[in-house]
Amino acid sequence: MRILLVRHGLSAANLDPSLYQKMADHAVPLADEGKEQLRAAGCWVDAFYSDLYGSPEYAPHIRLWTSPYRRTRQSADALMSTAGQWIRDRREHILLCEQQFGLFDGLSDDELQRRYPREHAHYAKCEAFEGRFWARMPLGESRFDVATRIHQAFGTFQRDSDRGIEDLVIICHGVTLRAFVMMWCHHTPEWFEAERNPKNAAIRYLQGSRDRGYLFEGFAMPKRSSEHLAKKS
Repeated sequence: MRILLVRHGLSAANLDPSLYQKMADHAVPLADEGKEQLRAAGCWVDAFYSDLYGSPEYAPHIRLWTSPYRRTRQSADALMSTAGQWIRDRREHILLCEQQFGLFDGLSDDELQRRYPREHAHYAKCEAFEGRFWARMPLGESRFDVATRIHQAFGTFQRDSDRGIEDLVIICHGVTLRAFVMMWCHHTPEWFEAERNPKNAAIRYLQGSRDRGYLFEGFAMPKRSSEHLAKKS
């Protein structure tokens, strides 16, 4: 099986982090720049399959899966505009969604300490003692939780393989993408913590159980956004 894991493009909330406090995380749209990023990623997908199969008429069934978030749906639309000739069909999987940040969703570290000092102190204690992979956000998920639910989705992709669909394009989120690679390739939590988060529109290639690394490194997050919401992926 060949899997191309793609992170969504730059979102409107990456440019204006206050949007996280005005709308649900799943409703945050792509910025126009994010759509351009995914069109560029689609060109990489097109080149990958061109090298592999030559022409869409000789290609096998290629399926696109996406998280149900608005920004990943829009990322799929943009990628399809430049690589859609290879994609036979498109589906969504709820378990590909973003890490759930619970009480901390949409808040910077400074705001967390001011609005939820006890919960923030408890989380910081767990993070320092257990490690960030294991520390669970209040009313949300830990990265362990994300890895667990991602593993639950693998049965769907295995059924695709059983039906002869050996090529998948999967559009998801930063932490989700790393958790996918970790569980698919049987890496450790230590690997996860050492692995950097992918840039917007980055494409990672998995062949069988082997991690082939990034076909496309993607686009760096604007500095002001990464500083304001370091946890958001």
